[in-house]
Amino acid sequence: MSTQLALLVIGGSAIAGFVSGLAGFAFGLVAMVFWAWTLPPQAIGPMLVVGSLVGQVLTVGTVRGQIRPKVIGPFIAGGMIGVPIGAALLPIINPTGFRIGVGLLLIVYCGVMLGARNLPRVTAGGAWADGGIGMIGGILGGIAGLVGPAPTVWCMLRGHHKDLQRAICQSFFIAMQSLTLVMYALTGLIGRQTLMLFAWMLPSTLIFAWLGSRLYVRISDTAFRRVLLALLFASGVALLGTSLVHALR
Repeated sequence: MSTQLALLVIGGSAIAGFVSGLAGFAFGLVAMVFWAWTLPPQAIGPMLVVGSLVGQVLTVGTVRGQIRPKVIGPFIAGGMIGVPIGAALLPIINPTGFRIGVGLLLIVYCGVMLGARNLPRVTAGGAWADGGIGMIGGILGGIAGLVGPAPTVWCMLRGHHKDLQRAICQSFFIAMQSLTLVMYALTGLIGRQTLMLFAWMLPSTLIFAWLGSRLYVRISDTAFRRVLLALLFASGVALLGTSLVHALR
């Protein structure tokens, strides 16, 4: 591995790990900025999943007191149903057009919410609604790897405080990413070159994810929600930009 590539892997995983440790998600969004045009495409997917997963496992202890199976269970059950549905829909859906649509939705929604003084709250639906959102997250993940936006936005609309919101989302992400990683392993996508990249990526991911989690405990609920909305907005911009570039080629 060249020195430049090693620095991109280490630097990208450090910054992505810090953001993920702070927000509880967005490892892939940040890491893709560094890796999209430099790493082998077949290695990027497993690297994003593994980097995000180890960061989630390391930092979920920050909110372990809020991990409530009765609350989190419906999200995970819905997600487990949704992932294979999304995978089945993938052959009949234009993934580029789909990503453009999701990107526009995130930009509009998060832009409006960032400008609002108070977020609207949704109290109806109970566990069935939570399971439905988990299914939507799973479907989006199966189609385009986008498991995060639906449960993150939903937890904000539910009005959950930051620790419960993070506990729900991180538990959901860990379950979905573990399922994805097993699928990668079974299909032979994790080869020797990818394992070597893991070795370069993981130390900085773990160190900086821990540092991000230390900052998380110091910020208020309001600041945390604004961080999440800003990252989701940035996700929308990134999705829209990269998808348009791909569509115009």
